[in-house]
Amino acid sequence: MYKTYTLELAGRTLKVDIGRVGKQANGCAFMQYGETTVLSTATASEKPREGIDFFPCSVEYEEKFYSVGKIPGGFNKREGKASENAVLTSRVIDRPMRPLFPKDYRNDVTLNNMVMSVDPTCRPELVAMLGTSIATCISDIPFAGPCAMTQIGMVDGEFIVNPGQEQWDKGDLKLTVASTAEKVIMIEAGANEIPEDKMISAIYKAHEINQTIIEFINRIVAECGKPKHDYVSCAIPEEMFEEIKKIVPPEEMETAVFTDEKQVREENIRNITARLEEAFAENEEWLAVLGEAVYQYQKKTVRKMILKDHKRPDGRELTQIRPLAAEVDIIPRVHGSAMFTRGQTQICNVTTLAPLSEAQKVDGLDVNITEKRYMHHYNFPSYSVGETKVSRGPGRREIGHGALAERALLPVLPSVDEFPYAIRTVSETFESNGSTSMASTCASCMSLMAAGVPIKKMVAGISCGLVTGETDDDFVLLTDIQGLEDFFGDMDFKVTGTTEGITAIQMDIKIHGLTRPIIEEAIARTREARMHILDDVMKPVIDEPRKHLSPYAPKIKQITIDPQKIGDVVGKQGKVINKIIEETGVKIDITDDGSVNVCGTDEAMIDKAITIITGIVTDIEAGMVFEGKVVRIMNFGAFVELAPNKDGMVHISKLSDKRVGKVEDVVNIGDQVTVKVTEVDKMGRINLTMRPSDLAGKKEEAKPET
Repeated sequence: MYKTYTLELAGRTLKVDIGRVGKQANGCAFMQYGETTVLSTATASEKPREGIDFFPCSVEYEEKFYSVGKIPGGFNKREGKASENAVLTSRVIDRPMRPLFPKDYRNDVTLNNMVMSVDPTCRPELVAMLGTSIATCISDIPFAGPCAMTQIGMVDGEFIVNPGQEQWDKGDLKLTVASTAEKVIMIEAGANEIPEDKMISAIYKAHEINQTIIEFINRIVAECGKPKHDYVSCAIPEEMFEEIKKIVPPEEMETAVFTDEKQVREENIRNITARLEEAFAENEEWLAVLGEAVYQYQKKTVRKMILKDHKRPDGRELTQIRPLAAEVDIIPRVHGSAMFTRGQTQICNVTTLAPLSEAQKVDGLDVNITEKRYMHHYNFPSYSVGETKVSRGPGRREIGHGALAERALLPVLPSVDEFPYAIRTVSETFESNGSTSMASTCASCMSLMAAGVPIKKMVAGISCGLVTGETDDDFVLLTDIQGLEDFFGDMDFKVTGTTEGITAIQMDIKIHGLTRPIIEEAIARTREARMHILDDVMKPVIDEPRKHLSPYAPKIKQITIDPQKIGDVVGKQGKVINKIIEETGVKIDITDDGSVNVCGTDEAMIDKAITIITGIVTDIEAGMVFEGKVVRIMNFGAFVELAPNKDGMVHISKLSDKRVGKVEDVVNIGDQVTVKVTEVDKMGRINLTMRPSDLAGKKEEAKPET
């Protein structure tokens, strides 16, 4: 027998089956919201993993194509590596769950979500988030939950709770909020310049709904929850800390970490660790956890300095931003480039423009999104942090940071009609000491403008950190956190936006949630810093998009034709369009609505291709004048090609004002000539004239439709 629980949530029924499937997992919830179905499981190893100093938790979000009635593409016809959406969803689930596990827990934990059916009105990502929380809460895995998640969209200025896929994709807000019973624990947002106060209202609307969901989960746990199992604690013995302090007094540790040079600080810690290794040479048990102990000692030192003394490791004031620098055109021959430096964090961004046919094809569960016109890719090589490691391609961190910067800039990009290009920006991390994703946002914005992309407004990003004390009122916020403050602090609150409002938020925390005063002050801090970056750093370097593209960028001209005439342009088996491409060297993209984009590096060839296409789709009428090529000669006249598959005839009597004895006396095959249409007869035959007297009048030339 199994138990079923239901909750009315945003006008739809959330159904949870416990004990129906997956009974061998530590915890399993069979979730249904509307007709969206997700199987969520939580499993843990029996013993801790040895030799690690972190909690080994992995979150998986599996997109099954059968859930939307599709067979996967590719040779194998089965699901392969996780899509970007799957990776990003896994990260969003991971961030609120991880802080709620014990800090000294080292057992392997896997939280798996399998999407089995998708109802477009109930997003599977939300169902997976809730399923993960329920499966973990009812399991025997130690967990300080529950936590709940709600998504808020916005259409026409009105908030929508748990919007359907179309409302989510096309609305002005994509907000995901996770909460515990008391506090907000995770925020992820993309927004179309939402003002700060409205964003806070949306966050706490979601938080309020989360409380209802938490009561629902508590009811399930009360009836189905397993007792939490005991585990081997990996906490550092207190007596070890006391011995370390005797060898390395707190004042010495403060001196070691109090520097803005990352390499100097790391060398200081290496020297301290070496002394302690020598001192504890006879104690194998302590040696095994010495690295973690030194880490904890650093953490306590930095947190005390910040919280009690209001001293930051690099000597800055709490609201002070690291030294900033910006420049454009750092890389020659590319379509656009910029570099943004914040302290020891340095990002170089390069923009590439291409025809719309180069947009990324997306094969996922969202039927509304089949391609990406704007792509932001982020790379984090090991040399940026002074390490040696072989690159294995982008991992979850790289995908996540790239997606955040991409989300930050999407609201200000021009429409396809305004700028018919596929756009790729690549952020190369030259140096890293915290907040690379925010530097990437700033560099990308300038790079786009340098490339001539007519973005609507400038975007900048900044990160805010947090150190908390024993009570909710005892906290210190840090503007522009560096790596050490991120590692040892409680929060990384990233906010991007324009002068008008927020375009993206990503909040990571290591504690059990934030109070409203902390969130409100953090958002206010990031706005103040953002204005400074925009006005004092970025705008003096480049304050508007360039009016012209790079000479190395492809040029695209757009015309509109009658959709019914697309077949004439393409021709049988593509013969017509391929001939145009061969003759001009351009690339031609035609959409179903009749939009034609002609792309190339030679503007004269682009114009030639447009002239040919215009000739094909233009209904020929008497009085029109054309430039054409003589393609055939007969005794009675010459045939002139006005456009592919459109020939007209110039009778011998219409070749000249003077008498012509032989056609070849005036024209030969291959000659380019100017002709005027005199008649289109009932059979569709086109009669032309070349007589100067006929051409002397007003010329009515065929022009492209716009």
